[in-house]
Parts: sequence; structure tokens; C-alpha cells
Amino acid sequence: MNRRRLALAVLPLLLAVTGCTSGTADDEPAPRPAAAERPSPFRDCATLSTAPRTTSPGSGTATPTTDTPASPGTTAPNGPTARAAGGSALPELTLSCFTGGAPVVLREVAGPAVINVWASWCPPCRKELPAFQRLSERAAGQLQVVGVNSRDSRGGAQSIGEDFGVRFPILVDQGEALQRELKRNAIPLTLFVDADGQVRHIDASGALDDTKLAKLVRQHLGLAVPA
Repeated sequence: MNRRRLALAVLPLLLAVTGCTSGTADDEPAPRPAAAERPSPFRDCATLSTAPRTTSPGSGTATPTTDTPASPGTTAPNGPTARAAGGSALPELTLSCFTGGAPVVLREVAGPAVINVWASWCPPCRKELPAFQRLSERAAGQLQVVGVNSRDSRGGAQSIGEDFGVRFPILVDQGEALQRELKRNAIPLTLFVDADGQVRHIDASGALDDTKLAKLVRQHLGLAVPA
């Protein structure tokens, strides 16, 4: 009995620092009544194919660095490095937008972009979402932050957006098509996409905070973002 109690106590801690699969889903937040009738907390997806506009110096948002992005999956050393010739294109997928409207071709999302795959039933996803919202505000005009809500209920996703103040555009992937294309099972996943639409890095290290996000954006997209 003591071993069972210990196991139950440790499980939430493990989920909080690692990834979630649909088989390890936490209890989903209870959807509020008539969720479909409430206005979406998320922005629409109409501008996702438009490249971020550069903001004026001193605006307090992200600025280009002198370091070039590291090659996919690698860590940039200190100082300038030779930019990798490759990277990989986003999967050929078309996803619906949470707010409705025309479906979005994922490869047409204009970079630089940070794409976060999440679900309301995933504890580390819930933990890191506020940091992504802050990134979207601090880096406005320099990069886009886009969410992909995976295998989730509409009510659960909407409640998370309302409770955590998440406002960036959200795509919907009920069938986990993006995860299958990337050959990744657990979430959260975060894709760092450069201005040429190439995936420079996929992070699956667990919940990211402001400092880690800023470091990854600088390392893989060459942008300095206030943490």
C-alpha cells in the first residue's frame, strides 16, 4: 500500500517535467457550459501567412543578433557560426483554425515562427503556455507564436485560453497528424521555424520558461528576446 501511495505521489511530478502522451492524460479541466457560444480567446489565423513586420529599434521587442542560427538539433557555440544550409520544411499538412475561417496550410505559416504543440490535459503544456503568450508580446513584429492544439476538447482548450490569457492563434490537430509527421509521441513540442520556413530545431525537453524560450529563440532563430 505504501509503495502504491508513493507511486501516485511521484507521477504528477514526473509529468510536470517530462512530456505527455494521450495515454498519460491528466484529468481534463471541466469544460464550462456552452463553450461553443463564448467568443474565442484566441486570435484568428488570417495573418499567419504574412511575415512578421520589423519593429523600430528601441521598441522593447526582439532584435536580430550577430549570431547566426545553429543547425537543426545542435547547440550554437559562443560567437558567430556558419549557418547550416539545410533545416527541414514543415510537414505538408492543412489544419483548421480554432476560430474558424479558411484552413491553414502549415507550410504557408510565415517565419520566423515558434510553433507550440499542446493540449489542456497535459500538465507541462499548461505550465509553459503563459511563457509563450509573453513571448508573443515581447517579440511582436519579429516572430509569430502559433499554437497547435492536439487531441483535445474545444471546451478544454478554450478554458485554458481564458484562464491563462493565451491570445495567439491556435490551429487544431485532433488526429495528431503533426506529431505523426514529426515522429514524436509526447507533448509539449516546440518547433523553431526560420524566415525561410525551415525547421531549425524541435524542442521536447518539457515545460519551457521565459529564460529557456529566449535562449532557444536566440540560438536557433538569431533573435534576441527579453526574458
